[in-house]
Amino acid sequence: MPPISVNVDLGPRSYDIVIGEALLGKAAKFMSPHLASNRVVIVSDETVAGLYRDKINLEGLNAAWAVLPVGEQTKSFETLQSVLDTMFEHGLERNDAVIAFGGGVIGDLTGFAASTYKRGCRFIQIPTTLLSQVDSSVGGKTAINVRHGKNLVGAFYQPKLVLSDMSVLSTLPPRELKAGYAEIVKYGLLGDAVFFDWLETHGHKILGGDTSATAEAVRKSCETKARIVAEDEQERGARALLNLGHTFGHALEAEAGYGGDLLHGEAVSAGMEMAFEFSARTGLCSGQDVVRVQNHFKALGLTSISDLTHLFAHPENLLGHMDQDKKNEHGALTLILARAIGEAFVQKKADRHDVSNYLQYLSLKFHSTN
Repeated sequence: MPPISVNVDLGPRSYDIVIGEALLGKAAKFMSPHLASNRVVIVSDETVAGLYRDKINLEGLNAAWAVLPVGEQTKSFETLQSVLDTMFEHGLERNDAVIAFGGGVIGDLTGFAASTYKRGCRFIQIPTTLLSQVDSSVGGKTAINVRHGKNLVGAFYQPKLVLSDMSVLSTLPPRELKAGYAEIVKYGLLGDAVFFDWLETHGHKILGGDTSATAEAVRKSCETKARIVAEDEQERGARALLNLGHTFGHALEAEAGYGGDLLHGEAVSAGMEMAFEFSARTGLCSGQDVVRVQNHFKALGLTSISDLTHLFAHPENLLGHMDQDKKNEHGALTLILARAIGEAFVQKKADRHDVSNYLQYLSLKFHSTN
């Protein structure tokens, strides 16, 4: 399969997403046009480094490694400091590059480090999970977590290149693959009903390891995200659509405690189901669309609301987490809701009473003593 290139058109900050097989063995070749020197720092985690440190081609590069613990807790001020220390100790200059070699946690943290190091150095993404290949590595969102919530301290900072190797997905655990697939489904649900139709037919191939089907899904997802990011780079309008399922999902993640019990993609999967169910309960979309979404999730074993019943015991906690969402304005909730499959929209000043009632409904549904 020859590499496919998707361009993110942002004027002077434009870059390509290269999608293909066995790209790690040619990594230096792909990266060299975007490097001003041979000095780089590669940030990875213990799992990815253990699997692929000896397989990534770094010919001609003077590379230092920062290998971090696995997990969401790595996106912290303390770990950010350790990455910056490695960059200083290796003598990185502003025209040198830091490379994120891992999943979304590594990409978010590394991108934020790049945005702050000497007020900005070059940054390259080599995403190694399906979720990061279709979502977090594209669009320039970088962040760390703080005690007040997920991704609340960060910056918009675009990479010079995204290198997405389909081959690395072969070592991804099935749970991680499903978490990434949830983000793929999101692109169909938010604005492309035809793509959702395609996923209903081909989704099982993606989860079964079919490289061609996966590459096509990654390409389509990246093209959709690239188009939206080009229209609204800093999320002042249309880009918020990419957060379908995330306002509810982030609340579920916060309630779960970021300890690894709930993956981001699993939270987004349940969050999208909640967004469609809430939309139907408030008369925005058809109940048939909700059932169709639920049936697709069930057929492929994606995380649903019914898998997370313990997180609905305290609906007031979930609403409190939602109050911290970055999209909120003037203290009012902003939600991404749907009129139909493929027709999501941004609902500003969402009725907090309706949201509270919905969360109370779920709590009673799963925790009623009657």
